[in-house]
Amino acid sequence: MTKKVHIKTWGCQMNAYDSGRMADVLKALGYTSSEEAEDADLVIFNTCHIREKAAQKLFSELGRLRPLQEAKAAKGERMIVAVAGCVAQAEGKEIQRRAPYVDIVLGPQTYHLLPEMIAKVARENGGVLNTDFPPEPKFDYLPEPSACATSAFVAVQEGCDKFCTYCVVPYTRGAEYSRPPEAIIKEALALTANGAKEITLLGQNVNAYHGESSTGEIWTLARLIEKLADLPGLLRLRMMTSHPRDMGEDLIAAFRDIPKMMPYLHLPVQSGSNVILDAMNRKHTRDDYKRLIDRLRAVRPDLALSSDFIVGFPGETDKDFGDTMKLVREVGFAQSYSFKYSRRPGTPAASMKNQIPEKTKDNRLHELQALLRDQQMGFNQGMVGKTVPVLFDDNGSRKTQVFGRTPWMQPVYVATTAGEHAAFSGMEMNVKIAEATLNNMKGSLV
Repeated sequence: MTKKVHIKTWGCQMNAYDSGRMADVLKALGYTSSEEAEDADLVIFNTCHIREKAAQKLFSELGRLRPLQEAKAAKGERMIVAVAGCVAQAEGKEIQRRAPYVDIVLGPQTYHLLPEMIAKVARENGGVLNTDFPPEPKFDYLPEPSACATSAFVAVQEGCDKFCTYCVVPYTRGAEYSRPPEAIIKEALALTANGAKEITLLGQNVNAYHGESSTGEIWTLARLIEKLADLPGLLRLRMMTSHPRDMGEDLIAAFRDIPKMMPYLHLPVQSGSNVILDAMNRKHTRDDYKRLIDRLRAVRPDLALSSDFIVGFPGETDKDFGDTMKLVREVGFAQSYSFKYSRRPGTPAASMKNQIPEKTKDNRLHELQALLRDQQMGFNQGMVGKTVPVLFDDNGSRKTQVFGRTPWMQPVYVATTAGEHAAFSGMEMNVKIAEATLNNMKGSLV
C-alpha cells in the first residue's frame, strides 16, 4: 500500500539537500511525496537553528498540525510526526516535553536510520529520540538519488570546526567531515544521468573540503571541481557556503580556468569591523577579506559576490557598524543576506556583555538592507540590454512563461506559448534582458 510523506524544510541549501535524501530513503518503504500535510501518513519538519525564533516557529507549526493528527486518529488512521534538523539536534528533549505527540526527533546525522525509527514507532507506539553522532557517515548508507531537477545539490562536506561565537553549527552538525571524492562523483553521475545540468556543491564550509580518495590521496575542492567539470551533460558548477579562511589559490584559479564554474560566489564576511570580527572568532580581518576579493576579481572580473551580515552583535558600536557599511560600499554585492544578531543558547556570544538593544539593531538592519537592496538593484539593472545565457529549469508562475537563471544566479522569466515548457527544461539559451527588478528579470530569446 502506498504511503505519503510531507516534508517541510526551513533554512539552508544543506537542509533542502537533506530533505531530498530523506525522501529517497523513505521511497524504499513505499512513501511518495505529498504537497499537503493533510494527505500525509508521515510529516517531517526539517528545521534550521540559524534564524531567529526557530524553535517558536517549529512549535507553532506543530500546534497547527496537531488537529490533523487527532482527526486521523479518530478515523483509525495514523499520522507519524517527525522533527529533524538542527533544532531537533539542539532541543530534542524540549520538543518531546512540549509536544509529546511528536513521534520521532532526529538530528542531521541520523536520517539514514529513518526506516528503523519508523518501525520502532509502529512497534512500540512511543516516541523516538535519536540525536547521536554515529561513528559511520550517513552518506555511506543513502540510496542513489531517485529523481532530480535541472539544478541539483550535492553535499561534499558537512560540519564546522571554526566555532564562531554566535553559531550553533559545530554543536548541531558536528566536526568537519569531507566525503570521499569517488562517492561524490558517483552521486553527481547519477544526477546528470537523470537530467541535472547544474550541480551546486554544498557544505557548511564547502571550501574546507579535504576528501580522502580510495588511494589515500587528499583532494581539495578545486581538484574535485576539475574532475566534476568533465561529467558529460553537466553545464554549470556552483558551490556554497564558503569561508574566507579556506579560499586557497587553487580554488581561486578554478574560477579562471574551469568554464563550467559559474561567476558567482557566496562568501560571508559577517561584519566590516575588525573589533567585531575578532569577537566573532572569524579569524579574518576586513583587509584580509578585501584582499581576497581583489584576487578573485583579478582572475574573474565578472564575478558576482553575495555575503552574510550580522548587525547588533554584542558590543557593536556606531563606529563598528559604520565600518560594515563602508566595507559594503567598497566591495559591492550582487545579493546578500542580513540579520539581526540573536542569542543562541550554549554559544559564547549569548553570555557576552553589552548586548545591543533591539531598536538599535532594527535601525542598523534597516540601514544596511537599504544599501544592499540598492546594490542588488543596480547589479540587476546593469543587465538590461545585454544578452546572457539562461539555464531554464521550472515553469514560470504562468502557463505562458518559463523560468531560468543567469550564471550570476538571477531569476529570468521569458514569455512563451502555452504547452512549450517541456521544450525549455534543461536547456541553456541566450536571452536579451529587457526589464530588471530587485528580485528578477524579464527578457526574450535571441
